[in-house]
Amino acid sequence: MTDPRFKKLADLLVNYSTKVGKGDVVLMEMIDIPDDFCVEMLRSVRRAGGVPMIEVKHSRVARELLRETDERQASLARDVEMHRMKRVDAYIAMRGSFNTSETSDVPSDLMAMYSKTLRPVLNYRVNKTRWCVLRWPTPSMAQAAGMSTEAFEDFYFDVCTMDYARMARAMAPLERRMVSADRVVLKGPGTDLRFSIRGIGAKMCKGDRNIPDGEVFSCPVKNSVEGVIQFNTPTIYSGTRFENVRLEFREGKITGASSSQTKRLNEILDTDPGARYVGEFSLGFNPYIMNPMCDILFDEKIAGSLHFTPGQAYEDCGNGNRSAIHWDMVLIQRPEWGGGEVWFDGKLIRKNGVFLPKDLLGLNPEKLKSRA
Repeated sequence: MTDPRFKKLADLLVNYSTKVGKGDVVLMEMIDIPDDFCVEMLRSVRRAGGVPMIEVKHSRVARELLRETDERQASLARDVEMHRMKRVDAYIAMRGSFNTSETSDVPSDLMAMYSKTLRPVLNYRVNKTRWCVLRWPTPSMAQAAGMSTEAFEDFYFDVCTMDYARMARAMAPLERRMVSADRVVLKGPGTDLRFSIRGIGAKMCKGDRNIPDGEVFSCPVKNSVEGVIQFNTPTIYSGTRFENVRLEFREGKITGASSSQTKRLNEILDTDPGARYVGEFSLGFNPYIMNPMCDILFDEKIAGSLHFTPGQAYEDCGNGNRSAIHWDMVLIQRPEWGGGEVWFDGKLIRKNGVFLPKDLLGLNPEKLKSRA
């Protein structure tokens, strides 16, 4: 008997997140996902009148493909995937790897080459299709969250199927403030950062691109970032875990970078010139996600957090920066994590993870939970 939560999640992804309609071609990329859920996704797309396409992948096989890849293979993969992507209206990707470090032993130069070669496919998908990406709950995710597998599964389905349409209404005032803001200042332990978002715009993320969701993002003017930021959550990129990442900026560029893996950090930031500039700034506020679990789709939505992103900017609310890298790094500013402040044009917007202006009070956890 199929878990009834499967149908609820599938229908949310199809009917709300990607708004599949009659005749829409939907590409589903499923990595280490149970067959029962894949079947439920196919059925949901068909119920909506869409045309389903599905590719089932396995992370161990993908690792072997990457381990000895070359430019010819990467270019062929790019061309095949681009041809397919241009023929679909919507894209849904789910990843359920049991080992988040599966690609940790793939040579860094090959990972960088493959990412750079395939980047046009990602850019096209992000900018030209309706899309949504999410994880699947696994024992390794439960372990990272410090929870039993059963408790984590309950948490996962609760947060992934919450009422995002209602949540969106509370986000609108923050989006308006970010659209009109110029100078942003971030303060906290080890952090004193200044930049402009003037003219960039902002976009609220309400379950129609990522699940789980709960953020409003913008982007720094490319050359405006000055100062230093010290991240207090671990991050995994290309299979490697990094802790205590510290970035120094001058005229928008990362001029100093250190972490628990300083050499590997700088190798990634040297992938291309754009990797040392920032492509996104966002405030996170999902009331059900309180602590990091080294899964960026969850961590970037942590209540009272922000993330700052070396690398590729989105075309929507972007600064034109281009890179094969897009690395969301998370800073939690709630008191138990050291606290911190977010200022827009000299006005204190959030202190120690709590929004202060009257029009933003609805984004604080106790309010959002009552809305969810």
